[in-house]
Amino acid sequence: MDFEYIEIEKELIPYRFEIELGAELFEMEINYNLMHDFFTIDLYKDNEVLVYGEKITYGVPLFAEVYDSRFPGPTIVPIDESGQEQRVTFENLNETVFLRLVNDL
Repeated sequence: MDFEYIEIEKELIPYRFEIELGAELFEMEINYNLMHDFFTIDLYKDNEVLVYGEKITYGVPLFAEVYDSRFPGPTIVPIDESGQEQRVTFENLNETVFLRLVNDL
């Protein structure tokens, strides 16, 4: 089964990119906290900040605590399909842990 993922280019961090999610255009900015080994995402739509500094936590859907009608249709979940990982780290993001797009949560 094929799944859709958001590709994170770790060598570019911090960086911002446009992405189409659920037929709508958003911007995401990816940041990394070296001291504590975690990533955050800022989400923008039409130059409006929807979320600033959302921590990417393994298995927890992004933006779940602040979700409203302005947010993307698909749910974004950081997950390792093999079930080997327990957290998101610089070493495993986009290697074994991916930001998976889920349309039916």
